[in-house]
Amino acid sequence: MFIQGLIATGNFLPSMTNIFGSFSVQDMGIATAVVSGTGLLIGLFLGLASKKLEVKVDEKEIQVRELLPGANCGGCGYAGCDACAKAIVEGEAAANVCPVASADIHTAIGKLMGQEVAATDRKAAFVKCVGSCEKTKINYQYYGVQDCKAAATVPGNASKKCGFGCMGLGSCVKVCAFDAIHIVDGVAYVDKEKCTGCSKCVVECPNNLIELVPVKSKTIVACSSLDKGKDVKSYCTIGCIGCKLCVKNCEYDAIHVENNLAKIDYSKCTNCGKCAAVCPTKVIQVQSA
Repeated sequence: MFIQGLIATGNFLPSMTNIFGSFSVQDMGIATAVVSGTGLLIGLFLGLASKKLEVKVDEKEIQVRELLPGANCGGCGYAGCDACAKAIVEGEAAANVCPVASADIHTAIGKLMGQEVAATDRKAAFVKCVGSCEKTKINYQYYGVQDCKAAATVPGNASKKCGFGCMGLGSCVKVCAFDAIHIVDGVAYVDKEKCTGCSKCVVECPNNLIELVPVKSKTIVACSSLDKGKDVKSYCTIGCIGCKLCVKNCEYDAIHVENNLAKIDYSKCTNCGKCAAVCPTKVIQVQSA
């Protein structure tokens, strides 16, 4: 209202002139110089502070970080590739600690660090269950949270009658950053070509169904049930019944039955396939390359 009154009476411009007329050009120059000088001092202070507080990074650490794949999956046990590179340079981790990196990258990191890198077999996740919907009996329909850890708190472990098997709710799928694991007919399956062996799915599975297995090992036992044979037969047509026929037919002492479940020693297994040939439930399988 005041300004409108000034404009209406024609006193607006003279009033504005009176307001700014009290400041001389010299005063405005001084004010500008003070503001500019203050800004310059603050800039110099921040520049000096950044130099003083700068965290120095080892050149080797930068080089190692550039060699790492950058997946930041945590499979190495460290919080991302930056932390992994730092651990390698500081001698806390081996040059081949990254499970995602190839053998060539491990060798390059080892050369950079002046270390000999032992050759390691590439590993991929394997789900020790093939109890699909048609092969495993169902107790009830589960309508709860679609998460395996949540379902594990429900009596009976979700809907399947086998309490040891895959729940098929896909918690492993959600944590895989490489699109290497999917649910097919109620069971998680791993694409070995995509799997990097980061082990995130291994940690996520509440039934401990997933383990890292050397990719070159083709013979696997696709079951995790510790129940006795007659109980396994009552709810699954393809579960291990602990008959020990596989043990008797192995020439290399590579397979044993422990707690009613056949287990393979991958360091001894030659993938001859004899154990799979005699397995009555066909739960021992020889996978193709």
